[in-house]
Amino acid sequence: MATGRRDFGFTARELSTLRSFRTPRGVQRALDSMPYHLAPTAWPPRRVLHEWTAHCLEGAVFAAAALRVLGFPPLLLDLEAVQDTDHVIAVFKEREHWGAIAKSNFSGLRYREPVHRTLRELAMSYFEGYVNLRGDRTLRAYSRPISLARFDGQRPGWMTSGGDVWWVAEHLVHVPHVPLVTPLMIRRLTRVDRRSLDAARLGYQSS
Repeated sequence: MATGRRDFGFTARELSTLRSFRTPRGVQRALDSMPYHLAPTAWPPRRVLHEWTAHCLEGAVFAAAALRVLGFPPLLLDLEAVQDTDHVIAVFKEREHWGAIAKSNFSGLRYREPVHRTLRELAMSYFEGYVNLRGDRTLRAYSRPISLARFDGQRPGWMTSGGDVWWVAEHLVHVPHVPLVTPLMIRRLTRVDRRSLDAARLGYQSS
């Protein structure tokens, strides 16, 4: 059976909503319409769909599940930072090029068009916008993509379960990461200017 024809435990109404996104860009538009979720939770896709709010991890897992319903592999990639939080993105491939879907409190860390030839190229597209509240450039490495389908046997029904999915984050922490910058590059990094920091925080939610 084709991936896009399975229900993965979702109801007919839930599947109709997910399929209405139609494309990766449509999934991103859905995430963009959701308020940023600040609570320390890790809701599964069904909970995000019903609450219609998400943070970075929840948004990426939700996007991966939505992509799966649309016929794409449910792939996550972890962006590793220092003096900052990691960022999890759902990645997809079209015409042999990589794109990404993401939920972030920072304006520059969201969608990427599928124009990147390699995952490193995709990860580097986040470098300039990946800053902390002091304006430090904090992105350092990226993981290989992880297919959430690998957990179907261990955690059946995970997309529609009632429990949190912290195990996704715990798994990503232990996945090997590839450095994006050398120690010499890191020593020479400068902070972004005030205008760039303000742009990165456009719509930022702190409470």
